Order: sequence, then C-alpha cells, then structure tokens
Amino acid sequence: MLQNALPAHVHQRLADYARLLRIDRPIGTLLLLWPTYWALWLAADGFPAVGNLIVFTLGVFFMRAAGCAINDYADRDWDRHVQRTKDRPLTAGRIEPWEAVALFAGLCLIAFLMVVLFTNSLTLYLSFGGALLAFIYPFMKRYTHLPQLFLGAAFSWAIPMAWAAEANELSQLTWLLFTANVLWTVAYDTYYAMVDRDDDLKVGIKSTAILFGEADRTIIATLQTMVVIILLMVGPRAELGFFYYLGVAGMAALFGYQLFITRDRSRTGCFKAFLNNNWAGLAVFAGLAIDRLLS
Repeated sequence: MLQNALPAHVHQRLADYARLLRIDRPIGTLLLLWPTYWALWLAADGFPAVGNLIVFTLGVFFMRAAGCAINDYADRDWDRHVQRTKDRPLTAGRIEPWEAVALFAGLCLIAFLMVVLFTNSLTLYLSFGGALLAFIYPFMKRYTHLPQLFLGAAFSWAIPMAWAAEANELSQLTWLLFTANVLWTVAYDTYYAMVDRDDDLKVGIKSTAILFGEADRTIIATLQTMVVIILLMVGPRAELGFFYYLGVAGMAALFGYQLFITRDRSRTGCFKAFLNNNWAGLAVFAGLAIDRLLS
C-alpha cells in the first residue's frame, strides 16, 4: 500500500537506500547479533536487562547498516568488476558517494547516542574502538590479505561492549568469547570471499580466500575447530550445563555440513555455507539461553 502511495522515483530511491544498507539481506545483522546475545546472557548470568537488550539489538542493526554503507563507499570503483556487486546502487550511480558517507556517520551517531544515554562509561569508552574498526575494515582489502581478520575484530567488538553494559566490567570469559568470534568470523567470511575469488584476483582485491589458496577448506576447518574448543572452554568457567553443550555440538555439526557442501568450491556451495553460519550462531545462543532459563 505504501508503495502505491509514493511516487515511483521516491520508491526507487528508498529501495536503493535499503539495498545500500542491506536491509533486504539480514544475514550480516544476524551473524553480528548472536554473539552479542551470547555476551549479554553470560554477563547477566541469566536474562539481561531489558534496556540493554533493546539497545544492543538496535545497535547491531544500525552498526551493520553503517558498515555496509562505508563498505560500498570504499569498494565503489571495484564493485563494478565483480559479478555479484556490479549493480549495487552506489556502484551503478543511483546513490552518490557523499550520501553513503552521510548515512555511515548518521547511523554511527544514533548508535553512539544510545550508548551515551542508556549504558555506562566503560561501554562508552569501548564504543570508540567499535566505530574505528567499522570504519577501517572496508579499506583493509587494499593493503592486506587478512581483511577478514579486521572484520572479525569489528564484528566481535560488540561482545566486550555488551558485557560492559550488563556487568560494568570485563572478564576472562569476555575475551574467550571475543577470540572465538574473531576466528568464527574469519572462517565464514572466507567462505564469502571464496564466492568472489576469481573476480577479486582480476581486480587486485585481497582476501583470506586468495591467501589460503587450495588450503582454504583445511584452514577453515582448523579455525572452526578452534571456535568449538574455545566455546567448550567457556562452559565450565561459566558453569553451563547440558543444553549449552548441545548448542555447541549443533554448531560443530553445522560446520561439518558446511565443509561438505563446499567440497567442490562452487560459488553456490560457498555462499550457502556462509549463510548457514546463521544457524550455527543461533544454535549456541539457544543452548545458552535454555541453560540459563532452566538453571
């Protein structure tokens, strides 16, 4: 109904903004959301404060959208050479570069104000690191074959922030979760980079998929194994029980499935494996939440 009420050019404009911010593709938001929830539930030793739950749910959405805007700004000249990205609104000229930068700044400001108004000073200090990581990550593929490592740090920074908001301190568990999530992000974003590897080689974009070469699946499997081991280390330290370990087992099973469907390294299989990580993150969260609920 709203579509019919708006002039065609306005509707197209809004659709382009939605595509720029990936509102139509929530996978990135979900991959950022589950580890944030891990931290909130563990820091709270149960159900977190409702205010923190709202702040960090909205914050994840805003910061992921901001990251997409600055990513497309950084890649606007390269995306036209990649099959999957050549029709993105910024690359195609339907959105101006300054608009992407303005959206990035505006969304970061909204997220920052939520932290200022509704959390504590430790969370506020940590938020500056998160904003810096969100800004620099898209430019790293020019200088290093490890941009996925910077993405991992950016996607994991919500963990100490959420922990600080809930507990007003950080602990060993905070950094165990942070490390597990960095490794997990490198693994699943390498699958994502494998989708574009041929195009990236042509235009000179760097990635772990290119760096790892034929060892890509072996290294991904190694990273995933390390993620599972670290999450198993979290269990006794946080006095977690059966359902948490069941969730971690579910993640491990899904990791095995991902390796199976990428055995031929097809674009379709690699992208499907990347998307499947949503369920891996959800499995751990569901196990953790149920365990805390029943304890």
